[in-house]
Amino acid sequence: MKYSFKTSSYREDSNALKYDLREQLFATNDVEPLWVADMDIDMPDFILDSLRDRLKHPIFGYEEVPNSLYKSQINWIKKEHNLDFKVENILYSPSVIASINMAIKAFTKEGDKVIVQTPVYPPFFQTVLNQNRILVKNQLKKDSFGKYKFDIDDLLSKIDKDTKLLLLCSPHNPVGRVWKRDELEQILDICLKNNIIVFSDEIHSDLVYKPNKHIPFSSLNDKAKEITITAMGVGKTFNMAGFSISTVLIQDKKLRDKFKHIYTKTHFGNGTILSCVAFETAYRDGKEWLEQLKVHLKSNFLMLENICEKYPKLIKLTPIEATYLAWLDCNGMRLTNKKLRRFFIEEAKLGLSSGLSFGREGSGFMRLNFAVSSDRMLKIVKQLDIALDRFRKVDG
Repeated sequence: MKYSFKTSSYREDSNALKYDLREQLFATNDVEPLWVADMDIDMPDFILDSLRDRLKHPIFGYEEVPNSLYKSQINWIKKEHNLDFKVENILYSPSVIASINMAIKAFTKEGDKVIVQTPVYPPFFQTVLNQNRILVKNQLKKDSFGKYKFDIDDLLSKIDKDTKLLLLCSPHNPVGRVWKRDELEQILDICLKNNIIVFSDEIHSDLVYKPNKHIPFSSLNDKAKEITITAMGVGKTFNMAGFSISTVLIQDKKLRDKFKHIYTKTHFGNGTILSCVAFETAYRDGKEWLEQLKVHLKSNFLMLENICEKYPKLIKLTPIEATYLAWLDCNGMRLTNKKLRRFFIEEAKLGLSSGLSFGREGSGFMRLNFAVSSDRMLKIVKQLDIALDRFRKVDG
């Protein structure tokens, strides 16, 4: 079946966070909101149809998460990522961040150190600091092509006996990397030698562009399984963040039992009836839609790349291997972070995420969510082109 991503549904007045918070975040509603990581792309009909079928039954009482839901994810992960899980390895979670909070409670105590690799998704910082753990920043480094890599020497220099947990973002948000096997093996070797647990956030694992291939951290070898908590789900892949459903996957029983000790005290429950229906349907029937979506997303990225290449002294687009989040290096514009943000809001009429929110390493950067319809993307790049051309002429 051929899917179209040319247009998308109107989201204003639909209680959409991305739109409703524009005034609060940007001091105006006159911006295209390209900040929070959900897609302005309609959910596929096969998921909507499954929800409509469930709504025909008028009772919505307590339900368990069905094994068929977990099996749909198990089958998906096996086909897409060549990794085997069992039903008993999987726990429901409302979000990746909820899962990270549980992992911090389960595997660290107050005063212990937790490593994050910056620039990175802002809640990584907050989950650590809010629980009175010590935040250790292992800054990623860039090569001459603007591609980010692990800084292994820096990582080794910051580990001591109090370092208990590493939060791995794989694929990485915001820099768009898909980590290669040898890179992940370096991290694994270090963590095994230093008794460090790895929480691997793999929520973007299905949004990978060819020829890149996502490698689940726990798939590296049997030892990796013993130290890895994996977070996966449909929220990014199928634009289902509003369903508040994801999973935590833990293959090692000792590790899982320790996690469950905290997890059961929190009582996450079993999600909602409709979220379970949507989750299972997406993993069961979503392959063809996803492949076409990724072609569309890459086309949007190339539109953005064409504009950035017109202004090489002002803006550089970081190479992307996964996600629908473009990482724009705007240091060539020689603006303060405050003025840079104002440029995008007032001149380009675009509401982006400030790079500084991903850590000080994001200074001079902006993150742009390009998961929109092709019609919207044409409008976005036109606005950016006009604004950059005007800036170049004024700046001289």
